[in-house]
Amino acid sequence: MPVVVIAAWLAGCHTKDMVGNEASIAGTEHVCASCHGDHGRSNNPDFPNLAGQQKTYLQAQLHAFHNKTRADPHAHTYMWGMAANLDGPTIDGLAAVFAAEPAAPGSAQDPDLVAAGRKIFVGGIPAAHVPPCMACHGAHALGAGPIPRLASQHRVYLEGQLHAFKVNSRANKTMHANAQSMDDEQIRDISAYLASLS
Repeated sequence: MPVVVIAAWLAGCHTKDMVGNEASIAGTEHVCASCHGDHGRSNNPDFPNLAGQQKTYLQAQLHAFHNKTRADPHAHTYMWGMAANLDGPTIDGLAAVFAAEPAAPGSAQDPDLVAAGRKIFVGGIPAAHVPPCMACHGAHALGAGPIPRLASQHRVYLEGQLHAFKVNSRANKTMHANAQSMDDEQIRDISAYLASLS
């Protein structure tokens, strides 16, 4: 077979793979929308916004769901099954798609809770040895790489995840150490503050 023909055949195969993967990503994104909303902006406070989230973080979470290594109640109930058949290229594509979407705006919250939450975000809780959230999540809670964006996330979802970290049903050494030192009011306050950010 002439070299030119082989090159054309290989290029055609690569194009088919790309088109097939794009179709898989688009189809999966449509399924994601049933809980996470159009373009990853969720209308249900139990399900997180994905729009504008860090790509590396999304990849890691989707792999954890696929491998069943993230075992908090929502992961087990919803995402283990949803991610079971995702392959690496589809996970990478979905993460890229949602990361590129404009993030949802912040939501109105009780000003007193926001003020109290901001103190935790900026200064931590020294008496409980909880460091400032901004130390890892950034000054505007946008995250970086494997560290998630928290700004404009649903308050209810954030509270749920902090409680999951607290009891270690969502395993993360750093977050478990921090969350177990926070009481319910502090979890409420920081969640309200983060939900208010855009």
